[in-house]
Amino acid sequence: MSNLFYQTKSPRPMLDRAEGIYMWDKSGKRYIDGSSGAMVSNIGHSNPKVLAAMRAQMEKSTFGYRLHFQTEASETLAAKVAELAPAAMNKVFFVSGGSEAVESCLKLARQYVLTQGQAQRFKVISRYPSYHGSTLGALAITGYAPMSAPFDPMMQRMPKVPAPRAYLDGLDADDPATGLHYANMLEAKILEEGPETVLAFIVEPVGGASTGALVPPAGYMRRIREICSQYGVLLIHDEVMTGGGRTGRFFGAEHWDVVPDIIAISKGFGGGYVPLGAMIARDDIVEAVMQGGGFINGFTYAGNPLACAAGCAVLDEIAAQDLTANAARMGEALATRLRGLMQRYPLIGDVRGKGLLAAFELMADRHTKDPLPAHLNAHARLVDIAYDNGLIIYSRRTRGGTSGDHFLVCPPMIVTEAQLDDIIQRLDQSLASYMAEIPQFSGVA
Repeated sequence: MSNLFYQTKSPRPMLDRAEGIYMWDKSGKRYIDGSSGAMVSNIGHSNPKVLAAMRAQMEKSTFGYRLHFQTEASETLAAKVAELAPAAMNKVFFVSGGSEAVESCLKLARQYVLTQGQAQRFKVISRYPSYHGSTLGALAITGYAPMSAPFDPMMQRMPKVPAPRAYLDGLDADDPATGLHYANMLEAKILEEGPETVLAFIVEPVGGASTGALVPPAGYMRRIREICSQYGVLLIHDEVMTGGGRTGRFFGAEHWDVVPDIIAISKGFGGGYVPLGAMIARDDIVEAVMQGGGFINGFTYAGNPLACAAGCAVLDEIAAQDLTANAARMGEALATRLRGLMQRYPLIGDVRGKGLLAAFELMADRHTKDPLPAHLNAHARLVDIAYDNGLIIYSRRTRGGTSGDHFLVCPPMIVTEAQLDDIIQRLDQSLASYMAEIPQFSGVA
């Protein structure tokens, strides 16, 4: 019996050690970390240079409260982040994780408009489905009913627009008209709500847990930037999952040359070595807030020197090993292999993603896009089968959290082609086992 509790009672073995893309339990069984945890361990486990940097910082100090001291580690990491960020986004605020990063973005946006005499702006538009964090502020902009519904009475729910799921709507994602179609839903929502009341629009450049590596259709990202600028709405990019090189660019939005006003980053940014995240903002936004009395936000471990030392080392390893480029190359190889599985398994209805943020979705019929019956719990069952086969993948319900089943295959950015082959072989084995359990697919391969 354990004194710990998490989301579910699903039993898992005791972790013994981890190295590279592999993890071992206490019995000695080895697992491939095919999802980098929750898309966190971007540079792999137990990187010796990161561990050395952490040891060196531990010898100096493990904590220095930001209101009492500046620290070399936090200043260095902030400078590295500003160098990687788009021009004029030079201000960095450290946090401990993705939910805190998103909360900080919302608070900074609100404080900024107050300095501009626009107190009526408070609505943050997001997409449905979407996931932006587990704190109440982040849940208010999350479009994933099972996670948010129990807390609705405690929050002010925010307006939503449909996520650009062209593949479900029978539209061509490569047609700029499709991107315009979905982006214009944002303009319509702004007008419906009243432009003078809308504070911000928050979007993941490539969808994460809620939409399973959803890549926006052609023209979408540029058009939403234009719309936000037109109506004075701040554009927030949630790069908690896409930031750090996983998509083949350090920031996911770089694929479309779109610059937001504020960025949230975490997960792979700290690489799983310590809790770490950041908000990155335009200089003028931060300057206005600071001149207006300061940023009313903060967390005990914000800018922690040990966390920042680890973050510096993670960024150094991404650069030294050219892992962003490797993510792009291996992402193409992974996509090819996943499409190969799709040709073999009729229950795979879609393969999508960017770089090593990749996913496939199971469907009862790939032509009608009908999901598998919800009672089959495919999103959980296939994960368990793969786990038994020594492969860790990550799943969620695709369609607002109530139906549909997608699986994220996102190994660390250090992955090799030979390791991808091992991942696909285990996934192949797992899919075959799962198909045998479904009457309509039994015996079909």
